[in-house]
Amino acid sequence: MRLIRYTTGVAMAALMATTGLAQVALAQDAAPVAGTLNPAAEQAPVRPPAAEPEFRIAAGVIATVNDQVITSYDLRQRMLSVIVMSQVQPTEENIPAIQQQALNALVEERLQAQEITNYKDLKISDQEIDEEIAAMAAESGITAENYMKFLQDAGINPQAMREQLRTEMGWRALVGGRFNSRANVSRGQVEQAMRQLNETASKPQYLVGEIYLESARVGGQQAALNGANQLVEQLVAGAPFQSVARQFSAAPSAGRGGDAGWLVQGTVQPQLQAVLDTLQVGQLSRPIPVDGGVYIIYMRDKRSGAATSLVTLKQVMVELPETASEADVAAATQRLEALRSQLTCDNILTRATSEQGLLGADLGESDVDNLAPQFQQVARSSEIGTISSPVRTPLGLHLVAVCGRRVGGADAPTFEQVQSRLKSQQLAMLARRYLRDLRSDALIEVK
Repeated sequence: MRLIRYTTGVAMAALMATTGLAQVALAQDAAPVAGTLNPAAEQAPVRPPAAEPEFRIAAGVIATVNDQVITSYDLRQRMLSVIVMSQVQPTEENIPAIQQQALNALVEERLQAQEITNYKDLKISDQEIDEEIAAMAAESGITAENYMKFLQDAGINPQAMREQLRTEMGWRALVGGRFNSRANVSRGQVEQAMRQLNETASKPQYLVGEIYLESARVGGQQAALNGANQLVEQLVAGAPFQSVARQFSAAPSAGRGGDAGWLVQGTVQPQLQAVLDTLQVGQLSRPIPVDGGVYIIYMRDKRSGAATSLVTLKQVMVELPETASEADVAAATQRLEALRSQLTCDNILTRATSEQGLLGADLGESDVDNLAPQFQQVARSSEIGTISSPVRTPLGLHLVAVCGRRVGGADAPTFEQVQSRLKSQQLAMLARRYLRDLRSDALIEVK
């Protein structure tokens, strides 16, 4: 059950490939498997901490972001929100990591709120916030009234939460309005992405969840490793992976509960491939140090690859019975070989009809497994747009043009789905860069 959505400057993006997982390097001194997670934990009702958290925070101003302050009260409130949403049980060991995460979120929220004030027409109304709360409560299966009561009973100030949502919604609107046109992707980019997906569709694939702790945001690489070890303990003990990822992960997938999507065998670095090959479905990895941070990987599912591969073929042929002489076959082969370099998917049928003794046909789109055996090898191994060497069948001698290939079946992504993913990735990258620039230009002082 999800309580509060947080924007921490890294809460967007995809499919596909900006997660940084390809840079993972497996720690050599420990087995990669930490334990097995219980999927039911994701659907379990949110529970308050087993004990009242003890925050040792001095009263007063904790930090300033430009001219705005973050008080100890603000920090306590955000720490409590992190705990309630992630369902991580606070301990003496993990309280410092929770405090650092809460402070990072508050700093970025102040920067976002300050930037929003530069756009006078960008206003988030109370009604819009009410609608957002109602939608969040509906996702949790409760009414908005009970949702707010739960937060209040957990010690979270409802008004502070509303203002947090106002900033988050305003930031989303600002990023969308400012960068939407720059995030557009061309038809060529979509087609290239679809070709890559189709070319790798038959390989083993892994549905991965990720949590990434960025060392620069948590006090250094050792702090990131320590924090990751504590999160692994909490996850194995029952904390929901998606909730923990939303609160602690600095990966773009954080907004999706750490869902990094399907990774294809051979498209990641060997060190990561070793982890993916080792983990079974439901298993959680130990912390994996990388340059700049630490990853935790959760194997959600595996599959052997797309069951259906569809190809679009065209052909030109010389009719030859099975009883044709070797001389006739050799003559037909010579003729087709002389013609082959002049053919393309666009002109093959025109050439076939313009020359006597040749037959042309558009074979359309077919499942590779349903093709004649002589055509299957061509369909599987040839690159799109190429013309095969002469292929002998009982009907004659053929030149086969492979003019398209795609994944079939229910899981095959559509053009629109791939386009949407690419645009989301681009928008996420621009949003992260925007916030990074705001932070680099800001005067931030932590007391």
